[in-house]
Amino acid sequence: MAMPYHAAMQPLSLRVSAITPKSDALVEFLGLGLGLDCQAQELQASGGAAITGASFEATNGSGIEVWPEGQGMPQGLMLQIEVADASLVAEYARRQGLEPKGPFETSDLCLYTLLAPGGLALSIQSRKG
Repeated sequence: MAMPYHAAMQPLSLRVSAITPKSDALVEFLGLGLGLDCQAQELQASGGAAITGASFEATNGSGIEVWPEGQGMPQGLMLQIEVADASLVAEYARRQGLEPKGPFETSDLCLYTLLAPGGLALSIQSRKG
């Protein structure tokens, strides 16, 4: 069966976000051990406290994010798929019987989350404006 194609549903970049109590060790492994370029990154957590993590960027916008485990950030992996229109993808997913949660909005993103078979956390996100 052919899948419907719409340019706004095409992945623009892929990111893997790792949330772990061993975030420092993972950052050292990727940065010092493998020689990947690392940038510190801050996330404003609910409750107002800033959380410091790390980002390893690829030239196409793909990358790896590493964050410490904390309140509202349970341990695990999340695949983040950036598309041109996350709402269009979520609408399509709902027609296919999936149940994306959202939209959740940040200052620059619109995103939806779902749990894939096997338990992989997934977000579909698009940039605003």
